[in-house]
Amino acid sequence: MFDFMGMMGKVKEAQAKIKEAQAKLVHLTAEGESGAGLVKVFVNGERKILKIQMDDSLLNPQDKEMLTDLIAAATNKAMEAIEQKIKTEMKAATEGMIPSIPGMDLGNLFG
Repeated sequence: MFDFMGMMGKVKEAQAKIKEAQAKLVHLTAEGESGAGLVKVFVNGERKILKIQMDDSLLNPQDKEMLTDLIAAATNKAMEAIEQKIKTEMKAATEGMIPSIPGMDLGNLFG
C-alpha cells in the first residue's frame, strides 16, 4: 500500500535540503580564463561576476576589441564551471531523496 504521508514527509525533507544547499551556493566560486591566462573572470554560485583580472599588457586602446572578446570568453568559461559546481552541490544535497526513474533526466531540475 502506498504511504502518502511518508512520501509527503520525504518531499518536505527534500525541500529543506534543497533550500539549505541553495543558501550555500553564494559561497561557491569558479574561475574562467582566456588568452592563456591574460584575462580571468571569477563568478559565484548565484551566477554573479565577482572580479575580472587582466594583464596590464592588454590595456592598449588599440586592442580594445580583442580585450572584450577575451573577457567574454573568460566569463563564459567561468559560468560553465560554476554550473557544474552548482549541479554537483545540489545533487549531493538531494542524494537519495529523489528517486531515480529510468528514462527521466532530473539533472536540470536545479539550474
